[in-house]
Amino acid sequence: MRKKLVIGNLKMNPVTSAEFERYLDLLEKETGNKKFEKTEIVVCPPVVYLQKLLDRELKNIKAGAQNVYWEYQGAYTGEISAGMVKSAGANYAIVGHSERRKYFDEKEEIINLKLKSILKSGLNAILCVGESMEERKGGRTATVLKKQVKDSLAGIGAGKVEYISIAYEPIWAVGTDELPTSDEILEAKLIVKKALAEMYSMKTMEKIRLLYGGNVKSYLVNQVCTDPAMDGVLVGRESLEPYEFVKIAKIIDES
Repeated sequence: MRKKLVIGNLKMNPVTSAEFERYLDLLEKETGNKKFEKTEIVVCPPVVYLQKLLDRELKNIKAGAQNVYWEYQGAYTGEISAGMVKSAGANYAIVGHSERRKYFDEKEEIINLKLKSILKSGLNAILCVGESMEERKGGRTATVLKKQVKDSLAGIGAGKVEYISIAYEPIWAVGTDELPTSDEILEAKLIVKKALAEMYSMKTMEKIRLLYGGNVKSYLVNQVCTDPAMDGVLVGRESLEPYEFVKIAKIIDES
C-alpha cells in the first residue's frame, strides 16, 4: 500500500541553533511512542539545520530540503545542489513553492530544471502548484494549474513520476486564514490528474501522490485532506509546533 505523505516546511525558522535543538527534542517526544503505519512524515528545515535533523535519526521522521539549485556543482556562490542534499542523507526536496515563485520570480522553466536535478540525484520531489486569488476570480484556475503541471514536468519520463508528489497550494491560502472548500480542493485535484493523464497515462498518473498545502491545521484535516481524498498534506507554520504537526500526521494515518 502506498503511504500518505505529511511534509513539514519550516521555512526560514527557527533563527538559532538552540531553538532548533529544542524543536527536535519536542518532535522526538511527540513521535517517539507513536506508530505511523500508513503515513510517511518528512521535515524540511533550513539547510543549515539539515545535518542536525539527520544526526538525530528520529523515529518516523525523514528529512528534506526546501530548495535546491539545478546545477550539480560549480561556481554558484551560495547555492546548494540536489546532489549535496542527497549526499547528506536526506530523502526529499521541495520545488516550485509559491514563495519561491513570488519572492524569487521562479518560472516553470527554472522549476523544470530543478525538478530534473532532484530526480537525477535520487531524491523524491515535492512539486508545488497553485493559483492566485486574481486567477481564481478570473476563472483561470484550470488553465494555470495545467500549465504549471505540464511545463514543470516537460521532458520528464513516465519512469520517474513515481518519485514526484504534487502539492496543490492555492497561493491565496498560504500564510492566511482563508481556506478552499473540500469541493474546490477536489476540483483542483481532478484538474491536475487530467493534466497528468494527458501527459502520460491513467496508470502513470496514479503513481503520483497529490497533497494539499496552505493553511493546514489539525481541526481542518478532514476538509483539506480526507474529504477530497488527497494523499497527504504540505504543512507550513503549523509544522513549527511539533504537537500540532504530529497530531495532523496521526489524524491522516488513522483516516
